[in-house]
Amino acid sequence: MGMVYSLKELTEQLLQWKRLNKKVVFTNGVFDILHRGHIEYLLSAKKMGDVLVVGVNSDSSVRRIKGPLRPIVNEQDRAFILSQLSCVDAVCLFDEETPYNLITAVVPDVLVKGADYTIGTIVGRDIVEKAGGHVQTIEFVPDRSTTGIVETIVQRFSKPQ
Repeated sequence: MGMVYSLKELTEQLLQWKRLNKKVVFTNGVFDILHRGHIEYLLSAKKMGDVLVVGVNSDSSVRRIKGPLRPIVNEQDRAFILSQLSCVDAVCLFDEETPYNLITAVVPDVLVKGADYTIGTIVGRDIVEKAGGHVQTIEFVPDRSTTGIVETIVQRFSKPQ
């Protein structure tokens, strides 16, 4: 299990991991209403290195990206839940719409995103490749999404019983 770090704390911890020659993997996302697709994605990401760092969009960042009704789960809860997963070593919130500044600070050995992105469009690719790292994509588990869960809840509970 990891913990939730401030950016300053994370950069200090990264120095320790790099001194120990740990291969650092980074991914990011909203992780709103954690589900099987998220877990399988994180497990796959962890297999690509020794240490998995997860950047989590802040609430204000999520609202800018996904609209005023999201997130469902607040940033502190999302970060805490992720930090308690055995495959996650560190969690850090970021307030921008993209994790570019966080990736610049982390400079991971492996940058991972879902296969809905192409390698060329992944934010931070330039930083990682310049430092000798590489970028990977992971296929999503079909029919597993926060949006799908929200739609199911609305369908089931908006009708009179």
